[in-house]
Amino acid sequence: MTDIASVSLDQPLESIAGELGASFSEFGFAIVKDHGIPQDLIDRAEEMSKAFFALPTETKLKYKIEGAGGARGYTPFGTEKAKDAKVHDLKEFWHVGRSLPADHELAEYMAPNVWPTEVDGFEETFEALYAAFEQAGLRVLEAIAIHLGLERTFFEKTVEDGNSVMRLLRYPPLEGEEAEGAIRAAAHGDINTITLLLGAEEAGLELLTKQGEWLAVNPPPGALAVNIGDMLDRLTNGKLRSTTHRVVNPHGEAAYRARYSMPFFLHFRPDFIIEPLESCSESVTGNTPQPAISSHDFLLQRLREINLA
Repeated sequence: MTDIASVSLDQPLESIAGELGASFSEFGFAIVKDHGIPQDLIDRAEEMSKAFFALPTETKLKYKIEGAGGARGYTPFGTEKAKDAKVHDLKEFWHVGRSLPADHELAEYMAPNVWPTEVDGFEETFEALYAAFEQAGLRVLEAIAIHLGLERTFFEKTVEDGNSVMRLLRYPPLEGEEAEGAIRAAAHGDINTITLLLGAEEAGLELLTKQGEWLAVNPPPGALAVNIGDMLDRLTNGKLRSTTHRVVNPHGEAAYRARYSMPFFLHFRPDFIIEPLESCSESVTGNTPQPAISSHDFLLQRLREINLA
């Protein structure tokens, strides 16, 4: 495979599973169209995200939750950094997580959401978008299960009530000659199972190929860029790759304006034990299978590495 796959989720999954799996094996990424997330919901969410980030800094900081590792609410500019990076990423963001009743068996792992009162309809819009992202993600996982030769519903229970997080991202505009080509988010791999990203049509997202070259990821407007996270890489012993990627500032006029995007980090349940699938115990990558670890412990380990815990 020489190009990142671009598939439509409104096709029978058996017809796209092979192409999707091959792209995830080679690049760790695929482009997914016709994903079922309504465009009017996406448009409304984008408007509300911009409205929130346009609020005064002191207003946004009301929603920064100390000691929560950024799991909910607002995380200001200059907080998160990639693993082993020497500088912080040039971004601010807002997190929406799963809403669970207080007596739910997994409630201890997921803090309640907070909602800004300054943007009308914010809660309703992003609760709806969270649910739509989750449905699209389940369909991608179903295709992955088919590709791996598993029962097509294999992943349903592994992610049921999982600690998935939706992030509203703003990369502020940069100034000066150094703005063009600047690194807005340093090279990193995602922690979770799979990531579904809206807004990647704005130039800047790049993945690192097996050959060590940076390759631009350019989905058409409204499509999702979907990538494998470290948890699924570990489960498949590297058969599906969690690829290093970054966000760079483009050249030209776009270098001097803010960049917005909305990734959905789909997670396994906190109590799911990640250990290599039997069918992937001798992966083509030659990786040594990693020891079993719970999804929650793996998440905490990685959050500490990126300065969020």
